[in-house]
Amino acid sequence: MSATSGIREHMEVIGADGVHIGTVDKVENGRIKLTRKDSGEGSHRGHHHYISTALVAETEGNKVRLSANADVAVTFEEEGKSG
Repeated sequence: MSATSGIREHMEVIGADGVHIGTVDKVENGRIKLTRKDSGEGSHRGHHHYISTALVAETEGNKVRLSANADVAVTFEEEGKSG
């Protein structure tokens, strides 16, 4: 079973260091779509952010742990228009 098959809505996404990155909205097209409430500030506000499922190391309980620390993982985030 792959690590991504256990990803569900509202799971917390954390870096390898345990730092909160976001909350799962859903998985689509090989990416984890984060909820808008975790969208950031300024020009990032109101946009969904996406993280590639290639960064997922494991799912455990209600957490998705990435293979990279949070500060590195957010540099791989992609931004999508709201809607």
